[in-house]
Amino acid sequence: MTDLDIARSVTPKPIEEIAAQLGIPESMLEKYGNDKAKLPLDLIDLDKASKSKLILVTAISPTPAGEGKTTVSIGLTQAMQRIGKKTTVVLREPSLGPVFGIKGGAAGGGYSQVLPMESINLHFTGDFAAVEKAHNLLAALIDNNLQNKHHSLGIDPRTVLWKRVMDMNDRALRDMVIGLGGTGSGVPRESGFDITAASEIMAILCLSNDLADLKKRLGSIFVGFTHERKPIYARDLKAHGAMAALLKDTVKPNLVQTLEGTPAIIHGGPFANIAQGTNTVIATRMGLSLSDYVVTEAGFGCDLGAEKFLDIKCVSAGLKPSAVTIVATIRALKYHGGVGLKDLLQADPEAVKRGLPNLEKHLENVKQFSLTPIVAVNRFTSDTDEEVAVVVARCKELGVTAIPITIWADGGAGAIELAEAVVQAIEDHDGSFTPIYDWNSPVKDKIEAIATKIYGADGVDYVGTANRDLRRIANLGLEHLPICIAKTQKSLSDDPKRIGRPTGFRITVREIEIAAGAGFLVPITGNMMRMPGLPSVPAAELIDIDDDGNITGLF
Repeated sequence: MTDLDIARSVTPKPIEEIAAQLGIPESMLEKYGNDKAKLPLDLIDLDKASKSKLILVTAISPTPAGEGKTTVSIGLTQAMQRIGKKTTVVLREPSLGPVFGIKGGAAGGGYSQVLPMESINLHFTGDFAAVEKAHNLLAALIDNNLQNKHHSLGIDPRTVLWKRVMDMNDRALRDMVIGLGGTGSGVPRESGFDITAASEIMAILCLSNDLADLKKRLGSIFVGFTHERKPIYARDLKAHGAMAALLKDTVKPNLVQTLEGTPAIIHGGPFANIAQGTNTVIATRMGLSLSDYVVTEAGFGCDLGAEKFLDIKCVSAGLKPSAVTIVATIRALKYHGGVGLKDLLQADPEAVKRGLPNLEKHLENVKQFSLTPIVAVNRFTSDTDEEVAVVVARCKELGVTAIPITIWADGGAGAIELAEAVVQAIEDHDGSFTPIYDWNSPVKDKIEAIATKIYGADGVDYVGTANRDLRRIANLGLEHLPICIAKTQKSLSDDPKRIGRPTGFRITVREIEIAAGAGFLVPITGNMMRMPGLPSVPAAELIDIDDDGNITGLF
C-alpha cells in the first residue's frame, strides 16, 4: 500500500484521548475537528521540561534516494512507547513547496506516520498562511511608507531588502520590479518573493519563548536605512502589534497523533538549508513538559539542521539534548559511493564502503558537540544483509552503535532495539554539551568554525557584498548574533555536485543577510536562493481529488 493507503487504513483516536495521555484536560484543547487541536502555552512547565530527555534525529547528507528522518523520528517514538517510556514526537509542519514539488509530504511514511496525513501535508491549522500574512503585512506597510510623503520615515528604497513570501515553489517570482504603473502605484524598486518557510517571521515563531517575546522579536526586524543612514526596524513602522495579532493562534503548538496513537506535536516549518530547520522552542518545551522523552528532528543533514539546532536553538533556549540518532540508508550510502540512481537497487557492498566517509564525517561532527551518536540504518526491502553488515561493522570499529530498523514496514515494532539503545545512551550521558562556537566571537570566526569544523572546508572566501554586509552588521551592533548558514543540502561543501566526503575545498560567502528579529545572521553560500523552483515533473501533477472529496497522490 502507499503511504496514503496506510494512513487511511487506521482510524485516528479522538484528539481528547491523545491529550489525556499527556494529562491535558479536554477543556484546554482548541480543537480543529476531531483529530487535531492547538495547545495553550500555559501547559509549559520549565521545571518539568528541564528534567525530561531530548533526543535529536538527524541524518547523513541527503540524496535523491531518501533517508527518512521524519519517518525514523515517528517510528522511534512509537518504539519508545512500546518499551514503556512516555514519549512525544515533536516535528515541523510541511511546506506546500516540497509537497507539490519534488520531495512530497513530510508526515512520515509507511507505518510510521502522523495523522491526519492529508491535513498535515496541506493547510493543517493555517499556521503557514498566518506567517505568510504577517510577513506580507510588513512588506505592504514598508511600501505604503515609501509612498506616503506626509507620514514618511524617509526610508531609502534602495536599502530595503524585505521581500514578500508565498508557500509555493515559484522561480518566476525570485526577482522582480514592483511599484510600476505610475505615481499612484507606489515607488518602483527591485524586490521579489521568498518561500514562506524561509521567512524571518517563521524563524521568529520558531525561536520565540511566548507571545510577548514573539511581538518583541517582530519589532526588531531590520527593514533598511533612511536617506540619512539611520536604521529602520519594524517597530518604527508600528508594524509589530498587528503582525503579532495575526500570529496569536499560530504561536500555539498543534497536537496530533502517530498511526499507533502516540502523541505528536507539530509546530513551525523552516527549511534547514536556508533557515534554521527545526520546530519551535515552544513546541519542544511543551513536549518536554508533558512527557519524559521528546524525539525531534532537524532538517536535511547533520551539517545543516543538526548544527543549527545545537548552535542556535539549544543555546538560545537553554536546551541540552541527551542523545543523537543519525539516520543512514544503504541506498544513500551507495549514492555517496558513486552509484547512479538507476543502479541503487543492485547489491553492492563495496559501494556502501565507498560511501561510508560521509557518515563518518557526520559522526565526527556530533562528537564535536560532546554528544554520542547512534546510527539508525533505515532498511529497505532491497537492502542485503551483507550491505547492512558493512555499516554495522564499520560503526563498531569507530566505537559507535549502529542498529538496523524497519519502521516503514513495522512501525514501532521495527525500532525496539534502537529505542533500547537510545535509552541506554541517555542513561550513560554525562550531561555535557559543547557548541561549536561562542556567540560573542567575531562574525568571521563563527563562520570559519562552522565551515572548517562541520563542513571540513579549508577556509572561507568572501565575495560579492559579503564584506560590505560585515561592516553593516558591525555598525548595527549585531556581531554577537549566531550564524545560520544557507548552504546546499546535497554536499558537505557549497557545491552540490561534490558528494561523499569532499576535501580540499573552501566555502564562498557572497552575502550575509541580517535576521535581527529572529536573532541570527544568514551567510549565503554558493548558488543558494530562498525561493525554490518546481522540477520538470512536479508532484502536483500526481495529486487529485474525487467527487467525494478523497485525495490521491500524496506521498
